[in-house]
Amino acid sequence: MERADLSPDPLQQFDAWLLEARALSDLEFPHATALATASKDGRPSVRMVLLKGVNKNGFSFFTNFESRKARELTENPFAALCFFWEKLGRQVRIEGRVERVPDTASDAYFRTRPRGSQLGAWASPQSREIQSRKQLEDAVKAAGEKYLSEVPRPPNWGGFLLVPDRIEFWKNGEDRLHDRFEYSRNGSGPWTLKRLAP
Repeated sequence: MERADLSPDPLQQFDAWLLEARALSDLEFPHATALATASKDGRPSVRMVLLKGVNKNGFSFFTNFESRKARELTENPFAALCFFWEKLGRQVRIEGRVERVPDTASDAYFRTRPRGSQLGAWASPQSREIQSRKQLEDAVKAAGEKYLSEVPRPPNWGGFLLVPDRIEFWKNGEDRLHDRFEYSRNGSGPWTLKRLAP
């Protein structure tokens, strides 16, 4: 892979790679990504989430605002994502600051979720201790009885946008001589592209 093979815009380059990953019929969740956050004192944590949007501003995902990841993003509004598509021998690492998406965007996405997922958002006190599976199932049932038709978005549920300032594209190479290209920028300035040693 050479510099000339890459778009000058890393978000466009990401779109191209994600499109290729989506085209693989045996890859169930091409938009799955590891999300790393850290508490205000720097203790890191990581978990898999599903990317729900990418545009010129960044990468969006959704969660319960009372979850551990959301609490950490509120305390320390920086995060990293890592996509890995083994079948393509590719990885993308993304770093940047995080902000909440507007309520209108959270409402719009919530309406596209299956009813069961909508009810689950009301029922689950995400990241908090529960006594049993039955407690969770009973809460889902109660939410279903409360919302017989349209399920509104819970006020403690919504989206985050990761606004990138560093994006690295990695392609597997023989003898571990991988190709690595890093885009970086300050603020809203132009992107700088450089090759990194494997």
